[in-house]
Amino acid sequence: MILRSLLLVGVLAMGSFGRADWPGFRGDGSSSAPAASPPGDWSIEEGRNVAWTADLPGQGVSGPIVVGGRVFLTASGGPNRERLHVLAFDAATGERLWSRRLWATGRTNCHSTSANAAPTPASDGARVFVFYSSSDLAAFSLAGDVLWARGLTLNHPGVGNDIGMASSPVVAGEALVVQAECQGESFALGVDRRTGETLWEIDRPQVSNWASPLPWVTSSGVQSVWLQNSDGAVLVDAKSGEQLAEINAECGSIPSPSPGGTDKLVLTTGGVSVFAEPFDEPMVQAPKLKPGSSSPVVVGEALLAINRGGVLVCSDLASGDMIWRKRIGGTHWATPVAGGGKLYCVSSEGVVKVLDLNDGGSELAEIPFGEDIYGSPAISDDAIYFRSSEHLWKIAAPRQAADPSNATR
Repeated sequence: MILRSLLLVGVLAMGSFGRADWPGFRGDGSSSAPAASPPGDWSIEEGRNVAWTADLPGQGVSGPIVVGGRVFLTASGGPNRERLHVLAFDAATGERLWSRRLWATGRTNCHSTSANAAPTPASDGARVFVFYSSSDLAAFSLAGDVLWARGLTLNHPGVGNDIGMASSPVVAGEALVVQAECQGESFALGVDRRTGETLWEIDRPQVSNWASPLPWVTSSGVQSVWLQNSDGAVLVDAKSGEQLAEINAECGSIPSPSPGGTDKLVLTTGGVSVFAEPFDEPMVQAPKLKPGSSSPVVVGEALLAINRGGVLVCSDLASGDMIWRKRIGGTHWATPVAGGGKLYCVSSEGVVKVLDLNDGGSELAEIPFGEDIYGSPAISDDAIYFRSSEHLWKIAAPRQAADPSNATR
């Protein structure tokens, strides 16, 4: 493996978000909310610990995001999946605050298990950015005002494939970055998140890829983003598109790059490889971790991944040595999320396994939703949000009345 690099210390590019916010795909990219503590058990059938349920107007495999006390997500419908929905819900009550509908300008073909609404939205705290398999990109205010919209196939008519595009947009500094890669016309694009105007554009390999970008910050404070495909990963300046680093490795084309704390990059490379400065060779390799479609997750010093056989493997981040493994079953497209020492793994069959990370992955609960779920869930405060193509659920324990004995006298 060869790397051309500046001196880098990777930390996630964070905006001014509250503790409760989950602003994009896998939250801030880590799939973890350490301060949150969602319920470890609930029942859809009985309604136990189900705060609310909302109906959705179309198909979607994108995940929800939570910003400023609102839940945002996308859906798509119509005879040819050409109707693009953006929805906002009150996180406390589940009331639909607003919905907007766009019309696709690009290719809407996709596999029956996917949807035009496959990429998860992103937010900078003031705006919500939506991207679709049809390469339609738009920005809304949190109140639902259309700020700008672009049909990227107008300049890239060859982009798209019959399975569907699924890479999610990310915010990195002043830029919104999208990755559109297929066997036709592939590119990565950085646009001004305020105006939608192009900051930079680079050609990408003409090979199908569904991995999402990962925001990063260099040791000199440069806002940047990792772009991964089957040929490896490159780090580019989010403002200019200038390439800052390159890792040549055979990577997965579905799992996305993940952060390993504040200074490590985790890539799917047959097994899992962990890189740190100077990034010339992997500092750790965990060959027994073989992620399927979901991305690897780091929680503390635990490196976790679900393989295609439905086996969750936990390895040590520092050494790559396997600590434990557990068969959880099912097919997993959604990346698991962690909060309060618990890991939530949702299969495409809509069955959630809740595992105790403080007790060797022991199973706390198995909860069926009764509907297929492909999108990764979101954690906010002490709640967790799941979406199918029919419904959005908020899972949270009822708030307890304050104990009078604890009141300030």
